[in-house]
Amino acid sequence: MPDSAPARLIMSFDFGTQKMGMAIGSALIESATPLALFPMKDGIPDWTALLNIISQHQPNLFLVGLPLNMDGSESELSARSRKFARRLQHQTQIETWMVDERLTTREARHALDQYQAEGRARKLAADSIAAALLISSWYRHPEGLPLKG
Repeated sequence: MPDSAPARLIMSFDFGTQKMGMAIGSALIESATPLALFPMKDGIPDWTALLNIISQHQPNLFLVGLPLNMDGSESELSARSRKFARRLQHQTQIETWMVDERLTTREARHALDQYQAEGRARKLAADSIAAALLISSWYRHPEGLPLKG
């Protein structure tokens, strides 16, 4: 189980093949703030641009959403998400955990509808809200799956 030390800055990723939601959070105040969507090209990020964003925020923990089927089985997207997480950890040497993301997109779309109703959702996207929800749920239940290999 990862250490949720108060000084932790957490960056989360809702992996996608065309776009990726991202969020940043501080364990000290248990915050989770959606960031702008990050463009992907067939599941591959522009690593230079992504590493630049990471260096701006200086996180010391990554959470990568693991898209599981409702029965808990993995799909092709699960394998691609794991591959992204391994490369992210290799590129940055920052501790990286996989987090079950089932139902986060549905919950994020509901939250986005609420933001839109309040007139606050101009630049928010469901994928980035889903990434923020990964952080929020991790504060409540700091469980994840360590990367293998």
